[in-house]
Amino acid sequence: MKSKLKIILPLALIVFGGVYKFALAKPAPAPKHKIAGEVYVLPKSFLLNLSDGKYVSMGVALVLKEGYSAVPAAGGHAAAASPPDGYGSLPQEPVIRSIVTDTVTDASSGQLVSRKGRDALRTRILRRIDKHTDVPASDVLLTDVAVQ
Repeated sequence: MKSKLKIILPLALIVFGGVYKFALAKPAPAPKHKIAGEVYVLPKSFLLNLSDGKYVSMGVALVLKEGYSAVPAAGGHAAAASPPDGYGSLPQEPVIRSIVTDTVTDASSGQLVSRKGRDALRTRILRRIDKHTDVPASDVLLTDVAVQ
């Protein structure tokens, strides 16, 4: 009897554990993404004069809202024509580049060097993108900023 109990008890525990894991336990929650959406990096960097006589070299990226892709669907009108050199696949990229150029050219080197100033510029750029384009951007990222 004791030898049967030594076999049955561990087997019962294994079966109960399996039933609990697959039938009774709640599934693990889906991990929350830190960045919701696609990050689109504008392929050509910016070299701009600033309002105080200095200049900035920087890259810009957009965080596009979830469900929107910068890559046109196959067979669409945008797929037939390739973008000009230096431009990516985002259809309204020239308008976005113009908005970034106009906004940053009005800034001073002090604004680009300070975190507060960069945050204010990012907010201004994002508002103008929302107002003047159909690109569903949720954030603007200023990358590789060098002021001289």
